[in-house]
Amino acid sequence: MKFAVIQFPGSNCDLDMLHAIEDALGEEAEYVWHAETSLDGFDAVLLPGGFSYGDYLRTGAIAKFANIMPEVVRFAETGKPVLGVCNGFQILAESGLLPGALIRNNNLHFVCKTVSLRVENAETMFTSEYAGGEEIRIPVAHGEGNYYCDDATLAELRANGQIVFTYASENPNGSIANIAGITNKAGNVLGMMPHPERAVEDVVGGTAGLGVFKSMLKAWKEEQVHA
Repeated sequence: MKFAVIQFPGSNCDLDMLHAIEDALGEEAEYVWHAETSLDGFDAVLLPGGFSYGDYLRTGAIAKFANIMPEVVRFAETGKPVLGVCNGFQILAESGLLPGALIRNNNLHFVCKTVSLRVENAETMFTSEYAGGEEIRIPVAHGEGNYYCDDATLAELRANGQIVFTYASENPNGSIANIAGITNKAGNVLGMMPHPERAVEDVVGGTAGLGVFKSMLKAWKEEQVHA
């Protein structure tokens, strides 16, 4: 399985993503610069955390105009997996691939800590390696991770099982319904504020995040069998 790690000016978790795929998962990963226009040959796309374009205007607001983004949208429309973490989640929301918006944390401070997440839906291509209701510990590091949507969108997210992760005990940013991660309706685009790529080795505090990438690999292998 070959993963594309999209690099924007200001990305700072791209190396973490590459390490998670190559060294922890044991699969192939390659950087793709934001000015590129093709994702040919890739089986999954990863949008890493950071401060794309300095977070000017709004987080992700400029990145959505990058040359690579129309191709990311096209890639997602084919049903292939797209994962956006932290700033990547913000970019997916700004690009319309996910509903809602990410706004300033309710305490107006940058938050950097490890939090408990509850797996609300273990039947997605990103969560099949977890059990439904399982609680995992994953780091967060963001200043604008407060997920917001209107009541109709929230009801739709709940009805479709699109709420994949919630904050289990402490909500670090004030997000509505304690939401930490959601998918699109098709289930192949996941945005999450916590950083699974920072939780793939025991030496840095645990491997709970590795399940996200293992789930993606599992889904890809199953698809190859039935292709």
